[in-house]
Amino acid sequence: MRSSGDGTAGGAPGRSLGESGPYPLHGSAAGPAHQRPTAVAGDEEAASEEVGYRGPTACAAAGITYRQLDYWARTGLVEPSVRPAYGSGTQRLYSFRDVVVLKIVKRFLDTGVSLQNIRTTVQHLRERGFRDLERMTLMSDGATVYECTSPDEVHALLQGGQGIFGIAVGVVWRDVESALSQLHGERVDTGETLVGHNPTDELARRRNRAV
Repeated sequence: MRSSGDGTAGGAPGRSLGESGPYPLHGSAAGPAHQRPTAVAGDEEAASEEVGYRGPTACAAAGITYRQLDYWARTGLVEPSVRPAYGSGTQRLYSFRDVVVLKIVKRFLDTGVSLQNIRTTVQHLRERGFRDLERMTLMSDGATVYECTSPDEVHALLQGGQGIFGIAVGVVWRDVESALSQLHGERVDTGETLVGHNPTDELARRRNRAV
């Protein structure tokens, strides 16, 4: 795989690594993937599901077009977990996690990772807890996507000879968090619009609570 400006190193694809290091998110010729335990959702994750983001907001935060968003939703690649579109009169609502996944999907597509591997990755990300995602690094050699949760695992994978592209999920997380803080969300239970986290909008929020 040739070197790219996104951090992909040169080298030929190698074997999948074993259970003691980074592991592939799907089975390979070397055998079935080792599955780390699925984390239980905590209060932080539950709270994040109380706010949804409409399509244009999700696009702005994830750096994708509305056409991409719509296509991925219709094909089931990344569907809105808060509220799907039931018809022309309803708006899709995406959770914070959904927007993080959207941004990761775009990065993988841009580097040529197969759609099959991306679908597997999306499912894996949905099954992981919030704290797991913040410290996770996703690595791909173009043929397989691996999860790494420590610098040692990243180093072990790089030593395997693969041409590697890496995504630090925590960095994407913070990028999305920063972008959404300047945009509008919507309370799922009341439909109330939540404005961005800047000083002028904070005053608007206080006025809204006082009404």
